[in-house]
Amino acid sequence: MSTATVTTIMDLCEELWPASYAESWDTVGLAVGDPAAPVRRLLLALDPVDSIVAEAVDGGYDMLVTHHPLLLRGVTSVNAGTLKGGAVHALIRAGVAQFNAHTNADSARGGVTDVLAEVLGLTGTTPLAPTAEAPAGVGIGRVGDLPGPQTVESLARRLAAVLDATVTGVRIAGDPDAEVTRVAVLGGAGDSMFDAVRGSGAGVYITSDLRHHPATEARDTAHRTDGTPHLIDISHWAAEALWLDRAADQLATAAESAGHEIDITVSRIRTDPWTLRIDQPLDSQPGSARTDPESTDPSSPTED
Repeated sequence: MSTATVTTIMDLCEELWPASYAESWDTVGLAVGDPAAPVRRLLLALDPVDSIVAEAVDGGYDMLVTHHPLLLRGVTSVNAGTLKGGAVHALIRAGVAQFNAHTNADSARGGVTDVLAEVLGLTGTTPLAPTAEAPAGVGIGRVGDLPGPQTVESLARRLAAVLDATVTGVRIAGDPDAEVTRVAVLGGAGDSMFDAVRGSGAGVYITSDLRHHPATEARDTAHRTDGTPHLIDISHWAAEALWLDRAADQLATAAESAGHEIDITVSRIRTDPWTLRIDQPLDSQPGSARTDPESTDPSSPTED
Protein backbone atom coordinates (compact mmCIF):
# COMPACT_ATOMS: atom_id res chain seq x y z
CA MET A 1 0.00 0.00 0.00
CA SER A 2 1.32 3.44 -0.93
CA THR A 3 0.81 6.72 0.91
CA ALA A 4 -1.98 8.85 -0.51
CA THR A 5 -1.70 12.58 -1.08
CA VAL A 6 -4.28 15.34 -1.06
CA THR A 7 -4.40 15.00 -4.85
CA THR A 8 -5.07 11.28 -4.45
CA ILE A 9 -8.08 11.99 -2.23
CA MET A 10 -9.31 14.66 -4.63
CA ASP A 11 -9.13 12.17 -7.51
CA LEU A 12 -10.99 9.51 -5.55
CA CYS A 13 -13.70 12.02 -4.59
CA GLU A 14 -13.99 13.07 -8.23
CA GLU A 15 -14.68 9.45 -9.17
CA LEU A 16 -17.36 9.12 -6.51
CA TRP A 17 -18.89 12.61 -6.69
CA PRO A 18 -17.86 14.34 -9.94
CA ALA A 19 -17.61 18.11 -9.62
CA SER A 20 -19.56 18.43 -12.88
CA TYR A 21 -22.65 17.22 -10.99
CA ALA A 22 -22.61 20.27 -8.71
CA GLU A 23 -25.15 23.07 -9.11
CA SER A 24 -23.92 26.20 -10.88
CA TRP A 25 -24.10 28.31 -7.70
CA ASP A 26 -22.17 25.82 -5.61
CA THR A 27 -18.53 25.70 -4.50
CA VAL A 28 -16.92 22.26 -4.31
CA GLY A 29 -13.37 20.98 -4.12
CA LEU A 30 -10.20 21.90 -2.26
CA ALA A 31 -10.43 25.09 -0.18
CA VAL A 32 -7.29 24.74 1.95
CA GLY A 33 -4.17 22.64 1.62
CA ASP A 34 -1.17 21.54 -0.42
CA PRO A 35 -2.17 19.06 -3.16
CA ALA A 36 1.17 17.25 -2.73
CA ALA A 37 0.88 16.78 1.05
CA PRO A 38 0.59 13.18 2.30
CA VAL A 39 -2.72 11.94 3.76
CA ARG A 40 -2.67 9.06 6.22
CA ARG A 41 -5.58 10.08 8.44
CA LEU A 42 -8.77 11.69 7.17
CA LEU A 43 -11.77 13.12 9.06
CA LEU A 44 -15.18 13.11 7.37
CA ALA A 45 -17.89 15.50 8.62
CA LEU A 46 -20.96 17.39 7.49
CA ASP A 47 -20.10 20.98 8.46
CA PRO A 48 -16.71 22.75 8.49
CA VAL A 49 -17.62 24.66 11.66
CA ASP A 50 -15.18 25.59 14.41
CA SER A 51 -15.79 22.44 16.47
CA ILE A 52 -15.08 20.22 13.46
CA VAL A 53 -11.96 22.20 12.51
CA ALA A 54 -10.76 21.84 16.11
CA GLU A 55 -11.41 18.08 15.99
CA ALA A 56 -9.36 17.79 12.80
CA VAL A 57 -6.51 19.89 14.22
CA ASP A 58 -6.43 18.40 17.72
CA GLY A 59 -6.83 14.86 16.37
CA GLY A 60 -3.80 15.14 14.13
CA TYR A 61 -5.69 14.51 10.91
CA ASP A 62 -4.07 15.31 7.56
CA MET A 63 -7.29 16.13 5.71
CA LEU A 64 -10.86 17.19 6.50
CA VAL A 65 -13.51 16.25 3.96
CA THR A 66 -16.92 17.84 4.53
CA HIS A 67 -20.24 17.92 2.75
CA HIS A 68 -20.87 21.63 3.18
CA PRO A 69 -18.35 24.13 1.81
CA LEU A 70 -16.02 26.13 4.02
CA LEU A 71 -16.02 28.97 1.48
CA LEU A 72 -19.37 28.92 -0.30
CA ARG A 73 -19.59 32.67 -0.77
CA GLY A 74 -16.74 34.90 -1.86
CA VAL A 75 -14.52 36.49 0.76
CA THR A 76 -12.20 39.45 0.35
CA SER A 77 -9.96 38.63 3.28
CA VAL A 78 -8.72 35.63 5.27
CA ASN A 79 -7.78 37.79 8.24
CA ALA A 80 -7.35 35.38 11.16
CA GLY A 81 -9.72 37.57 13.18
CA THR A 82 -12.65 36.76 10.87
CA LEU A 83 -14.83 33.65 11.02
CA LYS A 84 -13.66 32.10 7.76
CA GLY A 85 -10.13 33.46 8.02
CA GLY A 86 -9.75 31.99 11.49
CA ALA A 87 -10.70 28.54 10.21
CA VAL A 88 -8.34 28.84 7.24
CA HIS A 89 -5.43 29.88 9.49
CA ALA A 90 -6.10 27.08 11.98
CA LEU A 91 -6.12 24.48 9.21
CA ILE A 92 -2.97 25.80 7.52
CA ARG A 93 -1.04 26.06 10.79
CA ALA A 94 -1.85 22.42 11.55
CA GLY A 95 -1.21 21.23 8.00
CA VAL A 96 -4.80 20.02 7.53
CA ALA A 97 -6.22 20.15 4.01
CA GLN A 98 -9.96 20.87 3.63
CA PHE A 99 -12.11 19.60 0.76
CA ASN A 100 -15.85 19.36 0.21
CA ALA A 101 -18.37 17.51 -1.95
CA HIS A 102 -21.72 19.31 -1.74
CA THR A 103 -24.45 19.27 -4.40
CA ASN A 104 -22.33 16.90 -6.46
CA ALA A 105 -22.68 14.39 -3.59
CA ASP A 106 -26.40 15.21 -3.40
CA SER A 107 -26.87 14.46 -7.10
CA ALA A 108 -24.62 11.41 -7.50
CA ARG A 109 -26.11 7.95 -7.53
CA GLY A 110 -25.66 6.43 -4.08
CA GLY A 111 -25.23 9.91 -2.64
CA VAL A 112 -26.94 11.92 0.06
CA THR A 113 -30.53 11.75 -1.18
CA ASP A 114 -30.32 8.12 -2.30
CA VAL A 115 -29.36 7.15 1.25
CA LEU A 116 -32.43 8.98 2.55
CA ALA A 117 -34.64 7.29 -0.05
CA GLU A 118 -33.26 3.87 0.86
CA VAL A 119 -34.17 4.12 4.55
CA LEU A 120 -37.78 4.63 3.47
CA GLY A 121 -37.66 1.60 1.17
CA LEU A 122 -38.40 3.59 -1.98
CA THR A 123 -38.12 1.71 -5.28
CA GLY A 124 -37.81 2.86 -8.88
CA THR A 125 -36.29 6.16 -7.80
CA THR A 126 -35.46 8.87 -10.33
CA PRO A 127 -34.16 12.43 -9.84
CA LEU A 128 -36.62 15.27 -9.29
CA ALA A 129 -34.33 17.48 -11.37
CA PRO A 130 -31.91 15.49 -13.56
CA THR A 131 -28.45 16.97 -13.99
CA ALA A 132 -27.85 18.08 -17.59
CA GLU A 133 -25.34 16.02 -19.55
CA ALA A 134 -24.94 13.52 -16.72
CA PRO A 135 -25.70 9.79 -16.68
CA ALA A 136 -29.25 8.66 -16.02
CA GLY A 137 -30.17 8.71 -12.34
CA VAL A 138 -27.98 11.72 -11.52
CA GLY A 139 -29.69 14.86 -10.26
CA ILE A 140 -31.18 16.76 -7.36
CA GLY A 141 -33.79 15.00 -5.22
CA ARG A 142 -35.42 11.62 -5.75
CA VAL A 143 -38.96 10.39 -6.29
CA GLY A 144 -39.98 6.77 -5.93
CA ASP A 145 -42.63 4.36 -4.74
CA LEU A 146 -43.26 2.69 -1.41
CA PRO A 147 -43.85 -1.09 -1.27
CA GLY A 148 -47.45 -0.31 -0.32
CA PRO A 149 -49.65 2.56 0.91
CA GLN A 150 -48.54 4.23 4.12
CA THR A 151 -49.89 7.18 6.02
CA VAL A 152 -47.98 10.43 6.13
CA GLU A 153 -47.69 10.05 9.89
CA SER A 154 -46.22 6.55 9.63
CA LEU A 155 -43.55 7.87 7.27
CA ALA A 156 -42.79 10.71 9.66
CA ARG A 157 -42.48 8.28 12.55
CA ARG A 158 -40.20 6.05 10.47
CA LEU A 159 -37.94 9.06 9.86
CA ALA A 160 -38.01 9.98 13.54
CA ALA A 161 -36.80 6.47 14.33
CA VAL A 162 -33.91 6.33 11.83
CA LEU A 163 -32.62 9.91 11.93
CA ASP A 164 -30.39 11.18 14.72
CA ALA A 165 -32.65 12.91 17.25
CA THR A 166 -32.77 16.71 17.08
CA VAL A 167 -34.56 19.41 19.04
CA THR A 168 -36.65 20.40 16.01
CA GLY A 169 -37.82 16.82 15.45
CA VAL A 170 -40.04 15.88 12.50
CA ARG A 171 -42.94 18.08 11.37
CA ILE A 172 -45.93 17.44 9.12
CA ALA A 173 -47.89 19.92 7.01
CA GLY A 174 -51.04 18.33 5.63
CA ASP A 175 -53.14 15.37 6.69
CA PRO A 176 -51.21 12.89 8.90
CA ASP A 177 -53.80 10.18 8.10
CA ALA A 178 -53.55 10.52 4.32
CA GLU A 179 -52.27 7.37 2.61
CA VAL A 180 -49.51 7.81 0.04
CA THR A 181 -47.53 5.51 -2.20
CA ARG A 182 -45.33 7.92 -4.18
CA VAL A 183 -42.73 9.89 -2.22
CA ALA A 184 -40.37 12.71 -3.12
CA VAL A 185 -37.28 13.29 -0.98
CA LEU A 186 -34.48 15.84 -0.98
CA GLY A 187 -31.70 15.90 1.58
CA GLY A 188 -31.06 19.49 2.66
CA ALA A 189 -33.05 22.64 1.94
CA GLY A 190 -35.68 21.84 -0.66
CA ASP A 191 -38.41 24.47 -0.76
CA SER A 192 -37.31 25.64 -4.23
CA MET A 193 -38.39 22.32 -5.74
CA PHE A 194 -42.17 22.39 -5.34
CA ASP A 195 -42.91 22.58 -9.07
CA ALA A 196 -40.78 19.50 -9.70
CA VAL A 197 -42.42 17.69 -6.77
CA ARG A 198 -45.91 18.45 -8.10
CA GLY A 199 -44.87 17.29 -11.55
CA SER A 200 -43.59 14.02 -10.13
CA GLY A 201 -46.99 12.99 -8.77
CA ALA A 202 -45.63 12.52 -5.26
CA GLY A 203 -48.21 12.33 -2.49
CA VAL A 204 -45.73 13.56 0.12
CA TYR A 205 -42.53 15.59 -0.02
CA ILE A 206 -39.78 15.03 2.56
CA THR A 207 -37.11 17.72 2.86
CA SER A 208 -35.56 20.23 5.27
CA ASP A 209 -35.61 23.94 6.13
CA LEU A 210 -39.13 24.56 4.85
CA ARG A 211 -39.82 28.28 5.21
CA HIS A 212 -43.21 29.71 6.13
CA HIS A 213 -44.19 31.30 2.83
CA PRO A 214 -43.13 28.52 0.44
CA ALA A 215 -44.73 25.91 2.72
CA THR A 216 -48.05 27.75 3.10
CA GLU A 217 -48.20 28.46 -0.62
CA ALA A 218 -47.48 24.80 -1.36
CA ARG A 219 -50.31 23.69 0.90
CA ASP A 220 -52.71 26.28 -0.57
CA THR A 221 -51.85 25.00 -4.03
CA ALA A 222 -52.44 21.44 -2.83
CA HIS A 223 -55.88 22.33 -1.44
CA ARG A 224 -56.94 23.51 -4.91
CA THR A 225 -56.15 20.09 -6.41
CA ASP A 226 -56.14 16.71 -4.67
CA GLY A 227 -54.51 17.84 -1.43
CA THR A 228 -51.02 16.69 -2.34
CA PRO A 229 -48.19 16.90 -1.74
CA HIS A 230 -48.29 16.69 2.02
CA LEU A 231 -45.06 17.88 3.59
CA ILE A 232 -42.65 16.34 6.08
CA ASP A 233 -39.94 18.66 7.35
CA ILE A 234 -36.84 17.07 8.89
CA SER A 235 -33.59 18.40 10.30
CA HIS A 236 -31.09 19.44 7.63
CA TRP A 237 -28.21 18.09 9.69
CA ALA A 238 -29.89 14.78 10.55
CA ALA A 239 -31.07 14.17 6.98
CA GLU A 240 -27.60 14.56 5.51
CA ALA A 241 -25.63 13.00 8.39
CA LEU A 242 -27.13 9.66 7.30
CA TRP A 243 -24.79 9.79 4.30
CA LEU A 244 -21.50 10.12 6.19
CA ASP A 245 -20.97 6.43 7.00
CA ARG A 246 -21.85 5.50 3.41
CA ALA A 247 -19.41 8.10 2.10
CA ALA A 248 -16.66 6.80 4.40
CA ASP A 249 -17.20 3.25 3.15
CA GLN A 250 -17.17 4.36 -0.48
CA LEU A 251 -14.01 6.41 -0.03
CA ALA A 252 -12.21 3.64 1.88
CA THR A 253 -13.11 1.08 -0.80
CA ALA A 254 -11.97 3.39 -3.58
CA ALA A 255 -8.68 4.08 -1.77
CA GLU A 256 -8.00 0.40 -1.18
CA SER A 257 -8.73 -0.41 -4.83
CA ALA A 258 -6.22 2.25 -5.83
CA GLY A 259 -3.59 0.77 -3.54
CA HIS A 260 -3.74 3.33 -0.73
CA GLU A 261 -4.24 2.74 2.98
CA ILE A 262 -6.07 5.62 4.68
CA ASP A 263 -7.49 5.78 8.19
CA ILE A 264 -10.93 7.38 7.71
CA THR A 265 -12.95 8.57 10.71
CA VAL A 266 -16.51 9.92 10.68
CA SER A 267 -16.97 12.80 13.11
CA ARG A 268 -19.66 12.19 15.72
CA ILE A 269 -19.87 15.83 16.78
CA ARG A 270 -23.44 17.11 16.46
CA THR A 271 -23.44 20.26 14.34
CA ASP A 272 -27.20 20.76 14.31
CA PRO A 273 -27.47 24.35 15.60
CA TRP A 274 -30.61 23.98 17.74
CA THR A 275 -30.24 23.17 21.42
CA LEU A 276 -33.66 23.60 23.07
CA ARG A 277 -37.32 23.53 22.09
CA ILE A 278 -40.04 25.06 24.29
CA ASP A 279 -43.33 23.30 23.56
CA GLN A 280 -46.55 25.32 23.60
CA PRO A 281 -50.09 23.96 24.04
CA LEU A 282 -52.17 24.27 20.89
CA ASP A 283 -55.86 25.22 20.98
CA SER A 284 -58.11 22.23 20.41
CA GLN A 285 -60.22 24.01 17.81
CA PRO A 286 -61.45 22.60 14.49
CA GLY A 287 -58.64 22.71 11.99
CA SER A 288 -55.85 22.93 14.56
CA ALA A 289 -52.94 20.53 14.28
CA ARG A 290 -53.29 17.18 15.99
CA THR A 291 -50.83 16.88 18.85
CA ASP A 292 -49.66 14.39 21.41
CA PRO A 293 -50.92 15.75 24.76
CA GLU A 294 -47.73 14.65 26.51
CA SER A 295 -45.53 16.51 24.01
CA THR A 296 -47.45 19.76 24.52
CA ASP A 297 -47.53 19.64 28.31
CA PRO A 298 -45.25 22.51 29.41
CA SER A 299 -44.08 20.42 32.34
CA SER A 300 -42.96 17.56 30.11
CA PRO A 301 -39.23 17.32 29.36
CA THR A 302 -38.08 18.11 25.84
CA GLU A 303 -36.60 15.13 24.03
CA ASP A 304 -33.20 15.63 22.40
